[in-house]
Amino acid sequence: MSHDFRIALVHGPLRAEEQLLLAEFDRRGIQCDRIHDRTARIDLTGPPWPYDVVLGRSVSQQRALHIATVCAAWGIATVNPPLVLDVCNDKLRTSAALAAAGVPQPRAIIAFSPEEALAAMQELGYPVVVKPPLGSWGRLLARVNSRAAAEALVRHKTELGGFHHGTFYIQEHVEKPGRDIRAFVVGEETICAIYRTSEHWITNTARGGRASNCPVTPDLAEICARAARAVGGGVLSIDVFEHPERGLLVNEVNANTEFRNSIQPTGVNIPARIVDYVLEQARGERPCPVASLPLAAR
Repeated sequence: MSHDFRIALVHGPLRAEEQLLLAEFDRRGIQCDRIHDRTARIDLTGPPWPYDVVLGRSVSQQRALHIATVCAAWGIATVNPPLVLDVCNDKLRTSAALAAAGVPQPRAIIAFSPEEALAAMQELGYPVVVKPPLGSWGRLLARVNSRAAAEALVRHKTELGGFHHGTFYIQEHVEKPGRDIRAFVVGEETICAIYRTSEHWITNTARGGRASNCPVTPDLAEICARAARAVGGGVLSIDVFEHPERGLLVNEVNANTEFRNSIQPTGVNIPARIVDYVLEQARGERPCPVASLPLAAR
């Protein structure tokens, strides 16, 4: 099999995930150039980068999106494509794409003024979860248990101002059984999943949640495939709630996932599956189906 592809990995701080991906390319005898996003200098009017595929692993959402946008304009396959990054980086856009595709998810209301935000919380019923549309690792999430707490939170966000606080994203609180599910999707295939268990209502492993294997049932595989199609496909992780009456609900979709804590409990070589997908992109065998995305720019 020929390995004459030119691959680049764009990264910020070199985390365990990027080291595992580089080791997998090296194991296969494939050269993978490293491009640090902070030192990248891109001439938009000059010659394009000489790559078949660029694998984006930047921690910075802004740098990841902008570099992927330039590469896509040059005709370079990107994992993930800029449109997928743009949708998944914004919880509001993700929810809108899931709703357009009929994917079950927790009820969410957005508002743009303190008065309407308080009315939305009252409509959903306490407790509610308030999130910034942009953010990760469970930062700036708040579970609001009462009208008094809601008024204080809304007042603080209004006083802080700024882009992160300009839109109120309010979600119903789902009583989880001490855990949620993070599923890893490559293309539209759910390759593995973990339970994230915690005594805290935020179960992110970055916040101390414990990872254990979660069987990929037909129901889980189906809802994850539908969610992946809704946001445009690619290499994703999908956070799923187990609702006691409504079944599986998609909470969030992540386009730049961390996976180091999920390899051992699942027994799945996640970096190898990602490299497989990158090489399929290089060969043109499985292009990312972003054209079907309802929220694609027209």
